Amino acid sequence: MVRTGERMNGIVLVTSRSFGRGRADCEARLAAAGLRVVRGSTTHDLDELRPVLAEAHAWIAGTAPVTAEHLAAAPGLRVVARYGVGVDNVDLRAAAARGVTVTNTPGANSEAVADLAVALLLTALRGVVAADRDVRGGDWRTRRGRELGALTVGVAGFGRIGRGVARRVRGFGARVVAYDPFVAADALDGARPAASVADLAERCDAVSLHAPGGAVLVDAAWLARVRPGAVLVNTARADLVDETAVAEALRDGRLAAYAADTLAGEGRHDERAGSPLLASDLADRVVITPHIGAQTVEAVDRMGRDATDAVLDALAGRTPAHVVPVPA
Repeated sequence: MVRTGERMNGIVLVTSRSFGRGRADCEARLAAAGLRVVRGSTTHDLDELRPVLAEAHAWIAGTAPVTAEHLAAAPGLRVVARYGVGVDNVDLRAAAARGVTVTNTPGANSEAVADLAVALLLTALRGVVAADRDVRGGDWRTRRGRELGALTVGVAGFGRIGRGVARRVRGFGARVVAYDPFVAADALDGARPAASVADLAERCDAVSLHAPGGAVLVDAAWLARVRPGAVLVNTARADLVDETAVAEALRDGRLAAYAADTLAGEGRHDERAGSPLLASDLADRVVITPHIGAQTVEAVDRMGRDATDAVLDALAGRTPAHVVPVPA
């Protein structure tokens, strides 16, 4: 790559589906700096990406894995700008070993995901999807739901998104109980502290998950402790939930509803191969959206601007704003 002042000649690989799809013209900013944008496989298929990785200087990456093999195929790569927050699918140690800076876009989609979490909660409480399906089939019988303002809502994970959910449900009059092992009880913005995730099951009518992935929080033991008729919402990671146990809890009535923006079997429509939560007998009690939490015009623009800033800063020799540290 050749750089003269702020003018650069190089290739930026983009594998995020929504990069530049909002109102902000992020590709124009990169082009104005002399960079050429090349779109690549959103699944990060290595065979498909190998030719462009060989020439790439920057990579604006989606949620699919960025492995040591990907990085080895990109000898000129200087920066991986994760389009979003999670970096669990990025091999940070391999990147550091090759001198590749990894960045993300913290906070850019927090408001959008918090909005969706509350939308899913309300949808589950009032049976909106099932009621719509009934009416389209000519059935106008009413369904009885519950009011959000009458409930105690648990929030597991009290970062930006969890705090946003707490703020929103309080506006409905709901009481909030929060658990986050990394946040002190006096820093919960007025939410009542929970001693554990299991404590949320016992104390709350609805629980919204906002923890990082990597460990199951909701399993058969947790579900055995929930209040009858509880609602569970997951806009975080599929691996936080034992989906088989959730399906069983829905069938035996311990859970009233499950609403999520992610599934372990994402992209597979055959219930035998995909998630047990896609079973036809659970359709009235399960609401699933296809990873749309961050898909608002505003969030797309914020993530795009932050990722573009990171690329321009890294290639100009500056330290980007949101460098992800290598784990100890």
